[in-house]
Amino acid sequence: MSNATAKEIVTQMSQDILVKHVGPVGVITLNRPASLNAWTIAMREQIIDTLQRFDADDAVSAIIMTGAGRAFSAGQDLGEAHDFDGEKAVSWIKGWEHYYAVLRGLKKPLVMALNGTAAGSAFQVALLGDIRVGHPGVRMGQPEINAGIASTTGPWIMNHMLGMSRTIELTLTGRLMDADECYRIGLIHHLVPEHQVFDKAVEIATELATKPPVAMRLDKQRFREMTEGTFRDAIEAGMRIQRESYDSGEPARMMEAFFAKRAKQ
Repeated sequence: MSNATAKEIVTQMSQDILVKHVGPVGVITLNRPASLNAWTIAMREQIIDTLQRFDADDAVSAIIMTGAGRAFSAGQDLGEAHDFDGEKAVSWIKGWEHYYAVLRGLKKPLVMALNGTAAGSAFQVALLGDIRVGHPGVRMGQPEINAGIASTTGPWIMNHMLGMSRTIELTLTGRLMDADECYRIGLIHHLVPEHQVFDKAVEIATELATKPPVAMRLDKQRFREMTEGTFRDAIEAGMRIQRESYDSGEPARMMEAFFAKRAKQ
C-alpha cells in the first residue's frame, strides 16, 4: 500500500463517481469502468456538484480527478447522445458550458491523474486541469469526427495550447496521440510508470496545497480572463454548429455504425 493510499478517507460513494480526501486533497474518481468512464449528463452533474463543494471546503486546498479501471474517460456516452436532435444538442452544449465554466472558475489547483485514454470531451476536461500526470499507456485526442460529431470546444482549447496547425490536424483526423507525443508537446507534464500516477498526482497536489491561497486564486482567475472571450465564442459556435450537425442525422448514423461494428467484435 502506498503512503497516499494509507491516508485516504472515503467521504462519498455513488454509482458513477467516488469521492475521497487524501490529506488536504479532494479526489474525484470517475467510476464507470465498464464504459471506460464515459460520462452521461447525470454523471457530469455529480462531478460539477463535487467540484463546487471541494472549492468551497476550507479543508480542501487542491483537487485531483482520475478514472477507475483502464481509462481516464472515453468522453461522452454515445448511447445517450445517439437520440439527440438539434434542440437537444443545444441544451447539451449549454450543459458543457456549465461544466467547463466550473472547471475554469475553480479557485483551487486541479491535477489530472491520467490512467489510459482521455478522448473527446474527456481530453478537453483533462486540458482544463492545471497539471497533468500520465503514464506510457495514455492516449489523448479528439476523435469526435469519427462519430460524426462536429468539434467546437475541442479546437478552442487545443488552439490555445497547441496552435492552429496541430489543432486542424488532430480535429480532422480524429487520431489519438500516445503518451510520448503528449509529453513532448507539453500536454502531459509528468510521465511516470502507471502504478505511480496517482501517488505522483497526490505529491503535486499536496505541494500546490501549500501555496498562498490568494495568489493561487488570482493566478487562476487571470488564466480564465485571458481565454474568456474565445471560450464564449466557442460555446456560441457550439450551439449553432451542433444544432445543424444533429439535425442532419449524421451523428446518429455514424453512432449506429459504431455500435454495429462493436457488436461484431
